[in-house]
Amino acid sequence: MKLHTLPRQDGFSMPAEFAPHDGCLMIWPSRPGSWGKDPKGARRAFAEIIKAIAESESVYIIADDDSARVALREQIAGGSVVLLDIPVNDAWARDTGPTFVTDGKEVRGVDWKFNAWGGDHDGLYADYREDDALASAFCRYLGLGCYDAHPFVLEGGSIHSDGEGTLLVTEECLLSEGRNPSLTKEQIEQKLKEYLSAEKIIWLPYGIYNDETNGHVDNICAFCAPAEVVLAWTDDESDPQYARSLADYRILSEVRDAKGRPLKITKLPLPSKPVTVTKEEAEQIECAPGEAQREEGERLAASYVNFYIANGAVVVPQFGDKNDEVALGILAKLFPTRKIVPVMTRSVLVGGGNIHCITQQIPKGGQNCAR
Repeated sequence: MKLHTLPRQDGFSMPAEFAPHDGCLMIWPSRPGSWGKDPKGARRAFAEIIKAIAESESVYIIADDDSARVALREQIAGGSVVLLDIPVNDAWARDTGPTFVTDGKEVRGVDWKFNAWGGDHDGLYADYREDDALASAFCRYLGLGCYDAHPFVLEGGSIHSDGEGTLLVTEECLLSEGRNPSLTKEQIEQKLKEYLSAEKIIWLPYGIYNDETNGHVDNICAFCAPAEVVLAWTDDESDPQYARSLADYRILSEVRDAKGRPLKITKLPLPSKPVTVTKEEAEQIECAPGEAQREEGERLAASYVNFYIANGAVVVPQFGDKNDEVALGILAKLFPTRKIVPVMTRSVLVGGGNIHCITQQIPKGGQNCAR
């Protein structure tokens, strides 16, 4: 059901990811421009992620062709998994699925306009009509009311909520020319307050270096508890990420959240060496005419911050780097009641994102979203 009011008017707000979930939305990877001519590597990683999440919450998986559904059934056994047939262009559920809001009794969705991270200006693929229609379609499946935020462009990976009125975003992303160029920073902030019931927007300058989403916040900084964040970090002053993370750190060190609290900042190291595209990986990607092709040696936006917080686990990217274990140890201390699940996700990273980018949590908020 399409709603014509605003979430803030109705008393609905975006909860934190670490709050209880009813489930998680994911999309089985198929598009050759992201996952290659043979997506088996990405599908293995997706399967591991699905299994880890399904141990503690339902996973709704969109697989829109018979071959994908067969492959999925072969790789997923057990757990609470629901297969859906909804047309999609790609597998970035965080950005194309709804952002969910709740009043504690009912869950509703917000349907932002999706334009493939920049539309005609610097978007990553030209045909995104089905992806733009996904949020409302998924809400219809669950029987949820849906707020239509069009024509306001936003992706779920560009926002991170503490559930208590504070929202993390980056200027690099939300102020990019390909999203809402006719709106001022203040007007964009007002939209976030209306649709997410945020009271305080923390604007970080930058995301991760060379992130093709124009610097989504979920790759650089995330809430792990009220007034507590993790920040992607490097001590290497020669790394182009150093100045970016330092600028974000300075903002986080000085700001107060919506409740007036200073933030506790935990630095989560980047991989010790830049993760770059191999020749074989570049050749595997099959882009449509006009789309940017992966190049050998291209630096990928690898970050351990791109984890997913499930009810019973934190599912964490791994890159075959010595800092893999360091990141797991830090997160184990931050999430002592959850199982820390490492997943090798290089194939997801080559596709353009990571674990948080391919997942979208459905908060607990009553019985209206149960299936």
